[in-house]
Amino acid sequence: MSLILDVAGLSIRRGDTTILNALDWRISAGEHWVILGGNGSGKTSLLKALTGFLSPTSGEFAVLGQRYGASDWRDLRMKVGVVTSAFAAAIPPAEVALETVMSGKYSQLDLWAPVTERDRTDARQLLEVVEAKSLAERPWLYLSQGERQRVLIARALMARPQLLILDEPCAGLDPVAREKFLRLITSLAEKASAKRHSVKALVLVTHHVEEITPAFTHALLLRAGRVVAAGPCDSILTSARLSETFGAPLKLKRTAGRYALTVLPN
Repeated sequence: MSLILDVAGLSIRRGDTTILNALDWRISAGEHWVILGGNGSGKTSLLKALTGFLSPTSGEFAVLGQRYGASDWRDLRMKVGVVTSAFAAAIPPAEVALETVMSGKYSQLDLWAPVTERDRTDARQLLEVVEAKSLAERPWLYLSQGERQRVLIARALMARPQLLILDEPCAGLDPVAREKFLRLITSLAEKASAKRHSVKALVLVTHHVEEITPAFTHALLLRAGRVVAAGPCDSILTSARLSETFGAPLKLKRTAGRYALTVLPN
């Protein structure tokens, strides 16, 4: 099984603050990971490092066999699709969904590159994949939070990435919209496993175990920049480990492949 991501001894320090401490992590093709951790656990900093926006202090990592610092990260970044609400503020309110999707091919926000008819066709097909075909000509301003997340996934897929990172994609969604969106993510994972698009591995970053569907095979638990545990969900997701991860007594329940977490009295 080919290696998608290889992180070894990754540390990030800024002044006297250690943000990530000697983190080791590997993702192989066909594995779909969830990253769990509380605020300040290092999740965002890890994502920034993996996408070339934050330089590590020590350690190394490679994406698709190309090591950070030894490859052109601008080209390599195109192989890592990222869906994050942080992009929202940079998208012009009047830009229609089809243009937003096409911007992913050129790694741009506020599309200005000349596009082709092929780009338009591909973008419409991807909107159909994320069940948002009817939104093609709708301006960003008039999209709901759930619709925006679907458009951003289509945008990420436009560059045909092999690794797709979803950074808290359910934030701001109501319970019904969240479940619909999780079904979409599950569908993407199933299509990746069946090799029906370019993505070979998914990473979901979240605070909530309720968002972990059976499509996710592995979990990385972080606390204060350190790895609490990493490996298959069935063995990693336990009450004891999650209590350690979040620094509070917790009870984990699993029903029909989905998880629920209860905070226990001290």
